[in-house]
Amino acid sequence: MRFYKYQGAGNDFLIADNRSGSIREDKGVLYFVEEDGSERSLAIAELCDRRYGVGADGLMLLETSEGHDFRMVYFNSDGSGGMMCGNGGRCMVAFAADKGISHYDFIAADGFHTAEIISDDGTSKVVRLKMRDVYGLSRYESLTGVTSPSDGCFLDTGTRHYVRFVEDVDSYDVVTEGRDIRYNAEELLPVGANVNFVQPENGVLKVRTYEKGVEDETYACGTGIVASGISAYASGIIPSAKEEADGRVRYEIRAKRDGLAVDFIPLEDGAFEDVWLTGPAVYVAEINV
Repeated sequence: MRFYKYQGAGNDFLIADNRSGSIREDKGVLYFVEEDGSERSLAIAELCDRRYGVGADGLMLLETSEGHDFRMVYFNSDGSGGMMCGNGGRCMVAFAADKGISHYDFIAADGFHTAEIISDDGTSKVVRLKMRDVYGLSRYESLTGVTSPSDGCFLDTGTRHYVRFVEDVDSYDVVTEGRDIRYNAEELLPVGANVNFVQPENGVLKVRTYEKGVEDETYACGTGIVASGISAYASGIIPSAKEEADGRVRYEIRAKRDGLAVDFIPLEDGAFEDVWLTGPAVYVAEINV
C-alpha cells in the first residue's frame, strides 16, 4: 500500500489516495486489496507509531465527494477519527494539488472547507485554508478536577480546544499539564479537549499544544492555532493583531518551530466568521508499506 508523507509546520501525516474506494476503515484498521488480489489490513496506530511503524501525528484518506472536489478523511495516530485537523487540511490540499487537482472545495468531518495555494516551489507550498466559523467561547476561571489552577477559554474550531495563557511557554511542562486538563477537567469531560498553552511575545503568539488522540505534544496544531488566536482576541490579549479596513484581525503565530498565521472577522455577538489558517505544507516522502 502506498502512502505519502507530508508535514505542516512539523505536524506530520501519512496520506493515501482512496478515490477508487478500494480502502475501507473499521475501528482504526485499514482494509484493502493488493495488486495480486490478496487482502491485507493495517492498523492506523501501528502505522503512526514512531518506533515500530512509519511514524506520524495522523493519517488521512483522499476520497471523492459528490458536488465537491474531494473529501478529506482524518484519523488521529491512535486510530480515532471524526474530527477536523487544520494542518492536516492544508497538507491534504498540497497532496491534492500534487495529484493534479486544481480546485480545493472539499468536505471534512466538520463540514465544508475551501483553500488556496499562495506559493508553490514543488515540494513546499504555502496553503491558506478556510476554517469553520466559531460560535460560542466559554471562559473558565478554574477547572474542576485538575491539579493546578487553569483559567482559560474553551471553544470548538473543528476540534475541541482549551486555551491557557502562560508566562514562559518555552519551559512549560506541556505534556503533564495538558494531560491533566485533557483527562481530569470535569467541564471538558467525557470527550476531553486538545490543550494549548499560549504566550504573547514580541508581537507574536507562541503556542504549544497537547493533542488528544496523539496523547503528546505535537510540533503544531492547526485548529489549536486558530483557537489560540480567537481566544487571545476574546481575552483582550492582542499584541500582534492587525485590524484591517473590513474589520479582519490577523495574528502571526509561532508553533514549536515554524510560523503560521490566522485571520478572522469578529462579530458583535461574540462569534467569529471567515476564519483562515495559513502556513507551510511540505512533501516529505513516498512510502510503500
